[in-house]
Amino acid sequence: MKLLTRLIPIVLFSSLAGLAFAQESQPTGQVLDKIVAKVDNNILLESDVQRTYIEAIGASQQGMPAPTRCQVFESLLINKLMVAKAEIDSVTVTEAEVELQVDNRFNQVLMQIGGDENMLVELYGKSADQLKSEIEEVVREQMIVDRMRRKIVEGVTVSPADVRSFFNSIPRDSLPLFTSEATVGQIVRKPEANPEVRNQIIAQLKKFKEDILAGKADFADLAKRYSEDPGSGAQGGDLGFFRRGELAPEYESTALGLKPGEISDPVETQFGYHMIQLLEIRGGSFNTRHILRIPSPTEEDIKKSERYLDSLRDQILEKKIDFAKAAKEYSQDRSTSDNGGFFVDPSNNSNRLSLRTLEDPVLYFTIDTMKVGDITHPIRFEDPREGTKVRILYYQAKYPAHRANLNDDYEKMKAAALKRKEDEILSRWFETAKEDVFIDIDPTYDRCNVLQK
Repeated sequence: MKLLTRLIPIVLFSSLAGLAFAQESQPTGQVLDKIVAKVDNNILLESDVQRTYIEAIGASQQGMPAPTRCQVFESLLINKLMVAKAEIDSVTVTEAEVELQVDNRFNQVLMQIGGDENMLVELYGKSADQLKSEIEEVVREQMIVDRMRRKIVEGVTVSPADVRSFFNSIPRDSLPLFTSEATVGQIVRKPEANPEVRNQIIAQLKKFKEDILAGKADFADLAKRYSEDPGSGAQGGDLGFFRRGELAPEYESTALGLKPGEISDPVETQFGYHMIQLLEIRGGSFNTRHILRIPSPTEEDIKKSERYLDSLRDQILEKKIDFAKAAKEYSQDRSTSDNGGFFVDPSNNSNRLSLRTLEDPVLYFTIDTMKVGDITHPIRFEDPREGTKVRILYYQAKYPAHRANLNDDYEKMKAAALKRKEDEILSRWFETAKEDVFIDIDPTYDRCNVLQK
């Protein structure tokens, strides 16, 4: 078989265009979709191939090589094979991991349409629950695929010599043209609600507990009305079963200190304040329900964070502290603080990234108005999970569009070289793994010869 030089990832609703295509490709009264491959109990639809192919073509217009439809089909088939083999090899992902990713993806889509869930029905004919269900299916599969891939290629590395050899193997007229790139950093502060707000929430949760124990209220009803956990609130606060180590430490230790049916006093985690009821312990897993209340900072609380960042900005501009050092010590965004505050391109772990890789459109347009060396005054923004935050942005450097070279693009070439080495291993794995499962391919894709050596 001819394996791709790179596997094309499933696109997880990365843009509204993908959603729009999915909606428009199946007009009312017409059935245009069909199953084009089966791998054990996993099916691949023609719409999956079509959508991924269109998205890959779009990426090719931004410097990525364009795949053929057969390459897209082959890549998606391998994903299905990995899912099937993961079940055989007991490779799993937890519900908590899936839920976190689904919430993040859903909130990204929601932000792009102004945060109005009613617009989902108007634009795509789908409710929030329907859309979440679709996202969950795709997210779960991609997480399993990623976990299987890591297991298969575990320990694979490339040396500087491997990178040079890979780069030299590319014909000079085929070297990719990279669009202009930038190095951008941020320092983020999360405004803390003042003690008065926190005490009000604690008092409210204690009153809930009193009412439940006195028979004046029902836990599930209160959770549906008041819990600010979007995942469990509608389910009466029920989180389902989790293994030890999968939930916040404070939550878990409190829950496991209860007897089945017992209700805790308010307990604080990074997410807010919880009132927890232990429902059941089964082996190494436990089931709880909770009511989550999140303290909201007041306007003065937010301004306090703004003043803090303004002072830090002055120190950076006066050279009293380096931006990267300040980010590591004072930023409350772990995804960037460990990297000196700088955003990273997830495909190659480089600080140099094209602005299109920034998922937040507000962030993109803010940077577009800045000059190299600028540090903004504090800017408020909404975190989908944690509410209002404040940040300063630093535009460190800009790199013009250029043809790939080892000096400027070593990290990208290293990532590509590693990808090719991993794909060679995956190719050998595929030849063996395909014998362990049932694979049926629709005749329309026989021409791709994906099962032949």
